[in-house]
Formats: sequence, structure tokens, C-alpha cells
Amino acid sequence: MRMYDVIKKKRDGAELTTEEIRFVVHGYTRGEIPDYQMAAFLMAVYFKGMNERETYDLTIAMLESGDRLDLRSLKGIKLDKHSSGGVGDKITFVVLPIAASFGVKIVKMSGRGLGHTGGTIDKLESIPGMRTSLSKEEFVKIVDEIGFAIASQTENLAPADKKIYALRDATATVENLSLIASSIVSKKLAAGADAMVFDVKVGCGAFMKDFDQAKKLAFLMLDIVRRHGKKAKAVLSNMDQPLGKMVGNSLEVIEAVECLRGEGPKDVIELSFTLVKEMLDLAGLKVSFSDIESMVRSNEPLKRFKKFIELQGGDPNVVDDPFKLPISRNVVEVRSDRDGYVARLDAEAIGRACVFLGGGRSKKEDNIDHSVGIELLKKVSDRVRTGDVLAKVYYSNRSDLDSALALVRSAYVLSTHSVEPPSTVFEVIE
Repeated sequence: MRMYDVIKKKRDGAELTTEEIRFVVHGYTRGEIPDYQMAAFLMAVYFKGMNERETYDLTIAMLESGDRLDLRSLKGIKLDKHSSGGVGDKITFVVLPIAASFGVKIVKMSGRGLGHTGGTIDKLESIPGMRTSLSKEEFVKIVDEIGFAIASQTENLAPADKKIYALRDATATVENLSLIASSIVSKKLAAGADAMVFDVKVGCGAFMKDFDQAKKLAFLMLDIVRRHGKKAKAVLSNMDQPLGKMVGNSLEVIEAVECLRGEGPKDVIELSFTLVKEMLDLAGLKVSFSDIESMVRSNEPLKRFKKFIELQGGDPNVVDDPFKLPISRNVVEVRSDRDGYVARLDAEAIGRACVFLGGGRSKKEDNIDHSVGIELLKKVSDRVRTGDVLAKVYYSNRSDLDSALALVRSAYVLSTHSVEPPSTVFEVIE
């Protein structure tokens, strides 16, 4: 089999066989296929697409390229949750302790942030001493003890995806549904869960800007999981404005703790409860929002989150004293110059502002400043008067403050007429 023939076949719009797809993925992972041929193949896929069977075969080939987490020692169904990435997305820290309090096991491998969307691992590492690089044995032991753990993705889980994604990023071939779905699901399957819920963000601050495309992606990921004999659901959620009020690593940890106390923003609570409900449903547990509220009031999820921090080497006292987290004391207030209602709050602009502050990455090698971020005091539908504080910007001496402030100001669009609050959850797909 020759790579030239496979490229030509896909370039001409033909359907690839399972063997041809495995040849491409495994050959490239082993270094037998050069970058220039793989780049040509990815561009052919980008323009000609793949059907559902081809997408499944691509996912499995990537899954086979490395290790798989062995979770057989954990009793019961093992769950996972994936977010397609957003601004202010601290949902994992709220969902996992609550779901685990109902007796299920959740295994979560997460990544770092790149671009305007924050990374779960970066946020966790704002907690002093927190370790996210865990051995398989340690990871499984923590899940067994408190019901969940969050670790950084290892080099050997679906290594083909890491190598292929780097090339996609450099060759403008990222935005293809089959390539996106196979990238996400191969890593989820390698992490060993029996069932998973995908939180697919839609809107200006999300990777998927278009609702119909986001829905197609959700169905495609569910099809792959079903073909592999596992269970899944997808939740389409709104990312036109940031989730909650806090954007930035330490600030988002604080807001997650507030939610576990039952005191957080309504949109974070609604999405978190929805994801918990759907995860538990996959595990065979039928619960209502009132059941979840009662569990939060019991303080059991908060206790588990505190124990989780301790078991992964962090300082659990940050739960009771948020000032133990690195939070900048340098704050600038962005005020409104007129009366009105917030008609729009551009999530991508806020995310990019956080990158300029140092709270995100423009390049993979950039270091994160955990102390900076943005506190949004006004969100869509809120009434605003001249001089009201729209947002607080936490900055450090390495921040590009002027660029960040310009983006925060541009993110707010005011209307003279009242505006309806936007939906947080659009749809749950079985």
C-alpha cells in the first residue's frame, strides 16, 4: 500500500477502507509517513470529508496508537464528561464532585488551554501544590476513594491524535467535523470510561460558532461511541457570553467553590445540574434538579472537592479561604459611559482579553499567570446606568493591560431597550 494512492483516492472523493485508514494513522505515528504527505491527506479529508464509518475507523486507529487506561478494578459504570471548550468554563469542578456524591465513578483526563478558551488543568494548577500528572495506579486509587479524579492527558494515550493535531493546527485543517470528532472521542475512549456526556458549546466564544454544525458534531461523536459499544449523550450549551462571572484561572476556582456551596451564578448552576442529571441517567440513576439541589445543600460535594484537592497534593484550605489562591491586587474597573441594557457580551473578546492579561496562551510554550482575570459584574439583560462598573480587570506587570481593556470595552454592547436573558442549555441529544 502506498500513501500516494491513499491521498489520491481521498482527493477524488472516494471512500477509504478500514485498512487504508489504519495504514495512514499508524504509519504517520511511527514516523514512516512524512509530514508533507500527511498534510496532503488531511487537506483532502478537509475538502472531501469522511462518512460515519470512515470517521469511526479513523477514531479507532487513533485509539489503537497508544495505551488505554485499565479501569477494571473500579466497580460499577465509569463515567466521563467532555467540554468542547469555552470562556469561563469551570463546569468540571462543579459537576464531578456533585455526580460522585451520588455514588458513581468519574474519570477525567483534561488538557491545557490554548487560544481564548481556558484549560481545566491550568485552572487546577492555580491551587498551591496541586498535582495533575498522576500515575495510572494513583489516578485509579483516587477515583476509587472519592469517586473522581482529574489528571493531565498522558503522552501515551492516543499519541496519534497529538501528532496529527499539531499538523492540522499548522496546515489550516482543524475545522473538519470528522477530524474534530475523531480527535475528541479517541482520547475519551482511551481514558476507559463506559459512558460519557459531551458538552458541546455553541456561539462566538466556542470552537463551533454555528448551531447546525455543532449539532452535527454532537451526532457524529455519539455515533462513534455507539459503534464502539458504549453509551453517550450530548448537551448543546450557549457560549455567546462567558459562563458565570469569573474568567481566569484562580478566579474560576473561586466561583466553582461558590457553586458547590449553592451560591454561584444561575447559568453555571443550570448547566452543571443538567450535565450531572444526564451523567447519572447514563449510570441508571434517575434524579431531578431538586435531588441535585438537596445534595449540594448537604455539603457532601464540597467535602469531596476539598478531599480531591488534598489527595492530589493541593492545599485544601483554599476552599475555605480563597485568598490562599494567587489573585492579583492590581485591579482596573471598566465603567459604562451611558444608560441601557447589556444586549451582548462577546465571549471570544473576553477570552482574548484574558490571554492579553497572561491568563491564557497564544503559543503552547507560553507560561500561565494564575493571578489575572476578569470579573464580569454585568451580563446580558442586566440594566446599566452611566458610571456602573461593567467589569473588573485583574492584571499583573506582565499583562498587556491596554489591549485587554480595549477588548473588554468592545465586548459590551448596550441597548436602549430591555433584553431577554439568553438560554444556557439549548438541547440534550440522546
